[in-house]
Amino acid sequence: MIKFRRRYCKNILVQMVIFGLLAVIIAFWQSQTIKSLYFDTGEALQLGLVINGLILFLFLAGLVKIVMLLLAYSREEEAIEHFLENMSQDPENPLEEVGSKSLIAQRFMVMQHLYESRTPINLGTMTSTLLANESNKIGLPRFINNVLILTGVFGTIVALSIALIGASDMLQTAVESGGMGMVIHGMSTALSTTMTAIACYFFFGYFYFKTTDVQTNLVSAIEEVTNVHLTPKFQVTNENVIYEMTGLLRMLQQLVKKMDHSQLQFSKMENTMAHAIGRFNDQTEAMPAEIDELKAILREGFRLEDHSNKTVLTADDLE
Repeated sequence: MIKFRRRYCKNILVQMVIFGLLAVIIAFWQSQTIKSLYFDTGEALQLGLVINGLILFLFLAGLVKIVMLLLAYSREEEAIEHFLENMSQDPENPLEEVGSKSLIAQRFMVMQHLYESRTPINLGTMTSTLLANESNKIGLPRFINNVLILTGVFGTIVALSIALIGASDMLQTAVESGGMGMVIHGMSTALSTTMTAIACYFFFGYFYFKTTDVQTNLVSAIEEVTNVHLTPKFQVTNENVIYEMTGLLRMLQQLVKKMDHSQLQFSKMENTMAHAIGRFNDQTEAMPAEIDELKAILREGFRLEDHSNKTVLTADDLE
C-alpha cells in the first residue's frame, strides 16, 4: 500500500482561511488600538506607513504564491490517487483521468520512453531533478520567509534613528515639544513596524513550512509509486534478470517433473496395452478349437451329418 497524506493541501487551505478570519476578527476587535498605533499623526507617520506597507506587500505576495502552490499540489494529490486506482483496476491503462502535465504522469511517460528506447533508467537522477524543480517553485516564499522579519528590524532601526534625532534636537535647542514629539513618534513607528513584521512572520512562516511538508509528502509519494509500481514494470537490472532466470529455472524444474510423471504414466499404459495384446492373442489362438467344439455340439444336438468326412466320388470312380 502507498502511504501518503491524501487531501493534505485542502486541509492546509482550510486552516489558512480559518486563521485569516481569526486575524480579521482580532483586528476589528482592536481597531481603535490599531488606528492609534498605525495612523496617528506625527512626523514619522509617512515613513511608518511606507515600511509597514512594504512588509504587508511582501507578506501578501508570498501568501498568494503559497496559495497557488497548494492548489497545484492539490491537483497532484488527486492525480496520484487516480493513478493508484487505475493500477489496481486496469494496469494496462494507468493514465486514465490523470492529467498529462501532472508529476506522476510525466514520471510514467519518461520511464516508458526510456524503457522503449532501451536506455538504462537512473532513478537517482530522476529524483534529484524532481527535487530541484520543486525547490525552484518555492523560491519566492523561501526568500520572503527569510527577509520578512528583517524588514521589521529595518523599520525599528530607522524609527529609533528618528527618535535619536528628535532627542538630539531637544537637547540642542531646548525646545522640548518638537524634539519630544519626534522621539515619541519614532518609538511608535519602531513598535508598529516590529509588531507588523512579527505578526506577518508567524502567519507566513507557519504556512511556508506547511507548504514544504506538502512538497515532501508529494515527492515521497511519487518515489514510492515509482518503486512499487513503475520500477518492476520498466526497470531492467542484473538483479531483475537473475530473478527472472531463477523463476524460469523453477518453471523448467516443474516442467521436467511433470514430464517424468507423464513418462511413468506412459510406461504403465504401455505395459497394460502389451498385457492386453498378449491376452488377446491367447484368446485368438484358442478360438478355432472352441469353434470346432461348438460345431460338434451343434451337430450332436441337431443330429446333422458330418460332411467333412464324406468321400467325394469322381467320374473315374463311377466308370
